Amino acid sequence: MRQVMVRYRTKADRAEENAGYIEKVFEELKRSRPDGLRYASFRLDDGVTFVHVAEISTADGSNPLAETQAFREFQSELKDRCEEPPVATDLHSVGSFNLFSD
Repeated sequence: MRQVMVRYRTKADRAEENAGYIEKVFEELKRSRPDGLRYASFRLDDGVTFVHVAEISTADGSNPLAETQAFREFQSELKDRCEEPPVATDLHSVGSFNLFSD
């Protein structure tokens, strides 16, 4: 099982566009309901910083999120939308309550 957080800051004039891509990802996930994925996305108070948190627990270690069309579209121009590029950080749980599988 892998837990990861990705954080980045978009250009001010591209933040709404970015949020729209994220909404499409969640629409597809609700339809496809992939096994082995828990995923959340947040927009911080500054309106341009986004944080994504995922837990991937597939038997083969593959990431079901990366297999969705909407996520591929989201990633396709992400670097162009960013003021600060995405930074991925592995998370090591100390504890959680109903956020990740315990």
